[in-house]
Amino acid sequence: MPEAIIRVKHLSHIYKAAPFPKKALNDISLEIVQGDCVAIIGFNGSGKSTLVQHLNGLLRPTQGSIWVDGIDIGVKNIDLRALRQRVGMLFQFPESQLFGRTVYTDVAFGPQRMKLGRHEIRTRVKGALNIVGLPHEEYGWRSPFELSGGQRRRVALAGILAMSPRILILDEPTVGLDGEGRSEFYSYLQHIQREQGVTIILVSHDMAEVAAMADWLYILHQGNLVQQGTPRTIFAESGQLHAWDLAVPPLHALLEELRQLGIAVSKDLLTVDEAFTFLQKWKLESSFRIAYSEAEADHPRR
Repeated sequence: MPEAIIRVKHLSHIYKAAPFPKKALNDISLEIVQGDCVAIIGFNGSGKSTLVQHLNGLLRPTQGSIWVDGIDIGVKNIDLRALRQRVGMLFQFPESQLFGRTVYTDVAFGPQRMKLGRHEIRTRVKGALNIVGLPHEEYGWRSPFELSGGQRRRVALAGILAMSPRILILDEPTVGLDGEGRSEFYSYLQHIQREQGVTIILVSHDMAEVAAMADWLYILHQGNLVQQGTPRTIFAESGQLHAWDLAVPPLHALLEELRQLGIAVSKDLLTVDEAFTFLQKWKLESSFRIAYSEAEADHPRR
């Protein structure tokens, strides 16, 4: 059985800013298996960002414990540099944090801070740029500020990958991108997970995004972990999602409308391909029933 790379037990966090302390997380326990892609979803203010900021040491638990790749987050003498080399974190609109004169210098910044040799830095930068579809030979010498928004975001992702993290946390990774940019970004993330075995944690309220990417979902609501399961299981219960201020993916909303029209659509459908196959079969069966009924009307039995 695959080993958990992250273990969170009875985590609570209170923001103690005066005059009104706020409990942002309440008794959260979860495990994330190495190599999985999981999504932490919830409405704004549910505690998503607070939770993942514990995973690379930006926040410390008020109560409870967190182990990340064998490192105890709660200890006072934690080696934050070692932790953050293992846990890469990409915030919203990371392209706004690019500063290098060229794409190469920007991506090389992290490995340089790790005090790696020049050859190792060059190898890592070239490899990271190739992974995100921006070959060094074509893009390394260019200014990041002359690239498209989607390409700049991929440069920011390459800067994280160049440090060879075992865990990658992405906070609303495709917000602001158009449909083509989102699809490209998803494909690179899936390649990273599949080919490098990196554990990916998505923070999102975009249900279509998590349906396409995640193996497992954790739902937060008002600081509580209220549900977990596969996307197929979670999205089958659209009514419960609405109670937590979440919308189902557009595909599932469409299928629910078809159910309300009297079409017996299985709640087990998850992907566009599965829905298309079902509707083709339903159309064929409907055509057969109509043809049979018309034949019966033309030639009634005696």
